[in-house]
Parts: sequence; C-alpha cells; structure tokens
Amino acid sequence: MEYVDLGRTHEKISRIGLGAWQFSEAWGVTEYMQARAVISKAVELGVNFFDTAMVYGLGLSENLLGKALRELGVRRDDVFITTKIPGDFLSPADIYRSVEKSIEVLGLGYIDGLLVHWPPCWHNIPTRIYARALEKLVFLGRVRYLGLSNFPIELVESFRSALAKHDVEIFQIRYNLVERWADEEIVPYAEKHSITIQAWSPLAKGALTGKYNPENLPKFTDVRAREAVFHPENFNSIWRLVQLLKSIGERYGKTPTQVALNWLTTASPVIVPIPGAKTPEQVMELVDSVGWKLSYSDWITIDELSKKIAISYSAYYLDYKPQ
Repeated sequence: MEYVDLGRTHEKISRIGLGAWQFSEAWGVTEYMQARAVISKAVELGVNFFDTAMVYGLGLSENLLGKALRELGVRRDDVFITTKIPGDFLSPADIYRSVEKSIEVLGLGYIDGLLVHWPPCWHNIPTRIYARALEKLVFLGRVRYLGLSNFPIELVESFRSALAKHDVEIFQIRYNLVERWADEEIVPYAEKHSITIQAWSPLAKGALTGKYNPENLPKFTDVRAREAVFHPENFNSIWRLVQLLKSIGERYGKTPTQVALNWLTTASPVIVPIPGAKTPEQVMELVDSVGWKLSYSDWITIDELSKKIAISYSAYYLDYKPQ
C-alpha cells in the first residue's frame, strides 16, 4: 500500500480509502459479520483511511465500522476515520450533541476528521456560526481536523475565513472519470492549498466497473436505478469508456475498476478515492488499483475519451410524456 500526507498535516493515509456508505439499508450491508469481513480485509491490506457519516443508516455505518476496528484489535493511532455531520445538524446545539453521539456510536474516543456533509441550505444557519462551533470541537479535543463535503468554493472561502486557528484539511466531492466538473474549480483550489480530496463515487456508482452494459442496467429496485449515469442516453457514451478501460487493463492484468481508480490517483496528488466494498474480494480488487502506474499514453487516451462524455442530469425528467 502507498501512503500520502493528509492535507498540510503529517498524518499518513492510504492512497486509497474505504467508504462505508454500503453499511446501511440503502446499499444492503446491515449484518455486522459481513461488514467486519470487509473491514478486516481492508486493514490486512494496509488501508487505514475510512469514511462514514452520521446519516448512513442513522448511525449504523459508524457503529459497524467502529465495532469492527475495536474487535480486530486495531490501534487507534493506526487508522484515520472521517465522518460527516449533515447540513441539518449545524445549529451549535445540534453540532455539540450530534458529535458527542457520533463519538459514542463509533466508540473510538474521538473523531479524526469531521466534515460538513452539505451546507445548511434549508435552515439558513450562517456559515461563520457553524464554522466557529466546529472549530471549538477541535480546541476541545473531540475532533482533530475539519473538512467540507459537497461545498462550492465560495462557501469554502466563507467557512475558512471564519476559523481562528485551524483550517480545512479535507474536501469530499463526487469525482470520477465521467463526472469531472470539479476539475474546473475545486481540484485546482485543493492543489493550491494542499487540501486532500476524498473522491466519493469514484466508479460512478458502479457504471465504470464493467458489471453493467447497455442491455443490463440496474433494475428499478436498485438504489442506482435513477442515477443519471445509468440513463441510456448517458450510459451508451460511458460504455465506450468502459470498453477502453477493459482493453487497457488487459495489458496490465487489471480490471476496468482498477484502471479507473488508478487514473484518479494519478490525476492529482491530492485525490484519494474512497470506493465502497461489500465483500473482501471487492476490497482486494480496490487495493490492487494502486502500487502501479498507467503509461503516459494510456493515461492521456483515457483522459481524452473521458472529457468527451457529457452527462445529462435532466435525462430522466426529459423522458416524461405530458398527459
């Protein structure tokens, strides 16, 4: 496993992390022993960077992750855990109460990285108010580092300007080969300020894995069914990229998943993908995405085809036929 510095700190994190959204009803991994097997394999293979959130199963994901790490005998200092507080919980009273609950549910004593999951867009809490309350948790030793998830740069600047001593060390954004709007502002900003980017949905909800094809898309009951990347209008373009990933991967003895993730890790030094896994075998595939490099010509070939793909997020709406 390769390791990199987190933000401007000297914390060493694995070059690929493990997201834990799958430990929830949304993705179906709700049994402890199944989750434990996944986390155990990740630890065994050198992953020390884990991400969860308060809203993933309303505590279930945090609890399964923390319990497994404790039972596996992992030293607390040997792992770095990020969790996220939703925008709905950003009044100061809710911040303090929910973070204490998160620490209790995780059972790991403190939170390494606390990220705001999304801005308080429905409750109009001023940025400076929740920024100062979150920084207070760092002063009090309940949280070590702060981060922002799904924030535009304008709000990032507002948040950072409200902090007295500490700063933002982590961004978490949706970023993959076919959803690259972050290249315009967020990635350059993170590079300039040495902020680590946790890339969520690094495989476009599975669209880049090769599991799906134009004749076999997620069924209506699947949580992915209405994802824009799986609309035929979009997926037909994505499918051409998947075929390229497969072709290039065959020369390296790698899968489309591994090629797609490796491309991300070499796209920018600040990007750390945090894919999810439901089985130990999937963890093994994810970990084998790092420790090797695509050739420059292969990297550019993927980049050029990727840039030609434009996702229409209104595609399903446009399908509606007025009565």
